Amino acid sequence: MPSLPIVHVVAGVLRDAEDRILLTQRPAGKHLAGFWEFPGGKSEPGEAPIDALKRELDEEIGIAVESAQPLISVAHDYEEKRVVLDVWSVDAYAGEPHPREAQAMRWVTLEEMADLPMPPADLPVVAALRLPDRYLITPMFEPSEQGYLLEGIERACRAGIHLIQIRQPSWPRSTLLEAARAAREICVRHGAQLLIHSDWEAMSELGLDGVHLPARIAATLRTRPIGARAWLAVSCHDADELAHARRLGADFVTLSPVAPTPSHPDARALGWPRFAELTREAAMPVFALGGLGPSDIRAARAYGAQGIGAIRELWPARD
Repeated sequence: MPSLPIVHVVAGVLRDAEDRILLTQRPAGKHLAGFWEFPGGKSEPGEAPIDALKRELDEEIGIAVESAQPLISVAHDYEEKRVVLDVWSVDAYAGEPHPREAQAMRWVTLEEMADLPMPPADLPVVAALRLPDRYLITPMFEPSEQGYLLEGIERACRAGIHLIQIRQPSWPRSTLLEAARAAREICVRHGAQLLIHSDWEAMSELGLDGVHLPARIAATLRTRPIGARAWLAVSCHDADELAHARRLGADFVTLSPVAPTPSHPDARALGWPRFAELTREAAMPVFALGGLGPSDIRAARAYGAQGIGAIRELWPARD
């Protein structure tokens, strides 16, 4: 089967003073006409992505990009072509965005964006915008130490952690449900999102924000086990597991180990170059996991990660 032609596209995420995001509508006669997308367009041969972004946003919405950071790169196969979409978060720009190509344009919240038709390649971008750059996985506790677990989740939320996975696979299910219910109340108070390890039925029963599947459980599934409104996360370690997570419709993944870890001393570390290669093909947000902490977030972002996932390095010390 012949390979698809590759089209490189850049797009920018612009926010207004009310934290709304700018979208433009694809005009009639174009591929995916009527769909809403982030402003941008095709890169020219040999053009650096940042230069393409500046040129496209000037041509399309009349602004001069002053500062922008990579957000996510998404490769998506349409029937007739492969689109490689490099998306940038535009931190500063000059001028007032306005349609220069007679296209419809609107500012929307993330909640409003969820109800708009968008190209498939843009959907992982929406997920990336909804996710923070730190993902806390709870340490292991004994069932009798439920209080310590909940105290730690409270401290983490106060410290600014907004995405947490409650992971206690050895606990009796009744004890885990009790703790997850209490943890949910803590997270709701602080505006944090709570996922549970493996048990999507508990997720649904308790109204949690999502479920995180280990690779061995994900491998037994052929379809997404939960609805589209909740997070489906998967632990991945190689290209095959990433491909399976995509087939399941995962919203984001962890990819590990990036660096050597005390808990898995025999596991071969990916290193940043291999992590970047795998992430480019993931087509979804990827948290770098394994031997990393908050000081590694900048490097993780430079290699294409959403941010870092961690247990010890993100678990807050007791007061």
